[in-house]
Amino acid sequence: MSYPFSLVLHTHLPMVVNHGRWPHGSDWLNEAAFECYLPLLETAHRLVADGISPKWTINLSPVLTEQLASPEFQKELSFYYENVRRACVESREFFSKLNEKQIVGLTYFWEEFYERMWELHRRIGGDIPGTFAELQRGGHLEIITCAATHGYLPLLSRDESIHLQLRTGVEAHKRHFGRAPRGIWLPECAYRPRYEWTAPTGPERGRDRRMRPGIEEMLAQHNLEYFVADSHLVAAGEPVFLYRDYIPMRLEMSQEPAPMPSSTPRSPYHPYRVASRGGTGTATAFIRDPRSTLQVWSRDHGYPGEFHYLEFHKKHFPGGLRFWRISDSSGDLGRKQVYDPKIAAEKVGLQASHFVGVVKETIDANRDSIGALVCSPYDSELFGHWWFEGPMWLEHVAREMHRAGVQPMTLGESMKAVQPQGPLTLPEGSWGEGGDHRVWLNRDTEWTWDRVYSAEHEWVEHLRQGDGGNAELKRLLNQVSRELLLLQSSDWQFLITTGAARDYAERRVAEHYAEFKRLSEMANTLRGGEPLSIEAADTLRRLEREDFVFPDLDIAWAQPPKS
Repeated sequence: MSYPFSLVLHTHLPMVVNHGRWPHGSDWLNEAAFECYLPLLETAHRLVADGISPKWTINLSPVLTEQLASPEFQKELSFYYENVRRACVESREFFSKLNEKQIVGLTYFWEEFYERMWELHRRIGGDIPGTFAELQRGGHLEIITCAATHGYLPLLSRDESIHLQLRTGVEAHKRHFGRAPRGIWLPECAYRPRYEWTAPTGPERGRDRRMRPGIEEMLAQHNLEYFVADSHLVAAGEPVFLYRDYIPMRLEMSQEPAPMPSSTPRSPYHPYRVASRGGTGTATAFIRDPRSTLQVWSRDHGYPGEFHYLEFHKKHFPGGLRFWRISDSSGDLGRKQVYDPKIAAEKVGLQASHFVGVVKETIDANRDSIGALVCSPYDSELFGHWWFEGPMWLEHVAREMHRAGVQPMTLGESMKAVQPQGPLTLPEGSWGEGGDHRVWLNRDTEWTWDRVYSAEHEWVEHLRQGDGGNAELKRLLNQVSRELLLLQSSDWQFLITTGAARDYAERRVAEHYAEFKRLSEMANTLRGGEPLSIEAADTLRRLEREDFVFPDLDIAWAQPPKS
C-alpha cells in the first residue's frame, strides 16, 4: 500500500547583509546558517550516505540565496563564529565559578556543535546554495523558487511589480541552481484570483478599479507550474494560525475571513488545477495538510512544545548561548531547568514515530479511487532555529518512513503520482493569522503600503519612458528597481504587526523608500540632459554595493514574457 507524502520547506530571510548586525541585521542570517541551513545539509548528507533519499521540496528565496552566495556573508559568518567560540569559553569560566557543572558541560556541547557546523561550512567551500543544488542534481530534493524579495503579491498595486518579482526570482534561481524552477512558494501562501481590483489604502483606494489577472495566470506566464495553498482556501475551514504560537499577535481581530463560495467541501489531500473565471492560465495548487502541520507547528499541542526540548527564549548574556529546556508551560523564564541533550534526543525518536503514524492514518482515512497525498509545508527556520531538535526530528522521520513504507516525494514527483483535480477557483487568502491579509495590512502598516504604492506609481512611469538607449540611465533604473523590490518585502509588515522587530522594520521601509526617491530624481535629472553630480554618482555606487542583490536585473523583466 502506497503512502505518498511531500515535505515542503520554505527558506527565507529578508535582505539583512549590510543593514545592521545585532540585535537586528546580519546576525539573523548567521544564526539561521549555523542553526538551520547547515544542520539541514548535514541531515540530508547523512541520510543519503545511508541510502535514504529525503525527497524534500525546499524553497530558498532569491533574496536569501543572493546573500548566502555573497562575499559579505562569508565575512559576517566568520566574525559570528569567532564570537560564539569566545562565548563558549567565557560562559564556561562564568558557570565554573558558580559550580554549575551541568551548564559547564553544555558549553562543551555548544562548542562541539559550532565547530562541527563550521567544519561542514569549510568542507563545502562556504557554498550553501551550491550544496543544495548538488543534492537536487542527485535526485534527493527539489528546489523551487519564490518571489524575488518575498513581496506580498496580492497587495502589490501593479502587475508590472508582480512580473518583476516573479521574473527576477526565476532568473536568480537559474543562475544559482543551474535550471529553471518548476514550482514556486508564494510568499505567505498569499493568493488572489482574477477580479476588478482597487488599492485597499492610499489616495487611489476605491477609485482606480482595474481587472487584474489571477496569480495563477501570472505564474503560468513564467512557466511556474505549481504552488502551495493553505487548506482553508479549498475546504472553507478555519485557518490554522501558523505564526501565533511563536510570536504572540497583538493585532485586534475584528474581521473574520470570508467563507469559500462553494457548497461542496474539497479535500486538502489532492492537488488542484487552479483557474480564475475568465482567466487565461492555470497552475496546480498543493494543499497544506492541517493535521500533520499543526502537529509540528503548534507549540502548545505539537512536538516543539515538549518540555525537554531546548528553550528558545532564555539565553545567557553575554554570548547568547542557551542552556535551559522548556520545562513547563508557564512561560516564566526564571523557572526553566537545565537542558539535557540525551533526553531530548530520546523524545525526538518517539515523536518522529508518532508523526509517521499520523501521516499513514491521514492517508488511510482519505483514500479514494485516485489516491491521496499529504503535503506538509513549514518554514525551514523552524527546524534548528526555533526548534533546535528539528533537524534531528526530520532525520528520524525520514528513517521511520523508509521502514514504514511511506513514500516521500518532491512536489514535482507528486505531479506525476497524484493526478490534480479541477479546475478549481480559489478565494483570496494566505496562511497568516485570520487566513486573510490582516497581518500585512492593518492600521499599523497602512503607511508602508502608501509608500509602496507611491513608489510603484512612479516606477511604472519610468518604465513607460524607458532608458532611451542611455547606458547610465539603464544602470540607474535597474538600481531603482532593486530598491523597489527591497521596499516590497512582506517581512517589514510582518515584523511591524508582530512587534518582533518593529523599529528595525519601520526604519528599513523608510530607508528603501528614501533611496528609491533619491534614485528616481537622479533618473529624471539624466532624462533632462544633465549629468549626474559627483555626489549622485557616489550614491549610486554605494547603493549598488550595499544592496547588491540580483546583479543581472533588467528593468524589462517588469513586462510579461513573450510567448
